Amino acid sequence: MRDSMVMPLTVTRARNKFILAFRAKDAMIAVAAHLRVTMQSGTLARSLELTNGRTHMANSAQARKRARQAVVARAHNGSLRSRLRTAIKAVRKAIAGGDKVAAQSVFRTSMSTIDSVADKKIIHKNKAARHKSRLSAAVKSMAA
Repeated sequence: MRDSMVMPLTVTRARNKFILAFRAKDAMIAVAAHLRVTMQSGTLARSLELTNGRTHMANSAQARKRARQAVVARAHNGSLRSRLRTAIKAVRKAIAGGDKVAAQSVFRTSMSTIDSVADKKIIHKNKAARHKSRLSAAVKSMAA
């Protein structure tokens, strides 16, 4: 796993993990159960930040700051990604509605959202182009 994909723990997150494990009757059982749950949900790297079986903690002031910034950036990027998905769904819903004029207007507003998210490198520019192309083709293929 690449180091850039691992989010270092801040002091408060590390302390909370320690307290939760300490309160459990057997810390190893708690960790094993947590690993099972996160592996099933597919978020092992995000929830435990593991590389080579070790949890990394920010040790220097710079690393602590980067960890704090990563938390904020991740939340912001998630909101932008959600906005992108909502815009795509809005166009698909308008297409399913059958009104070509309404679908075209929703499509035009959604294009700016898709471009804005791609410009911020939340998604790759080719993925944005693919979404725009497919939505455009779907709008054009609607009956007038």
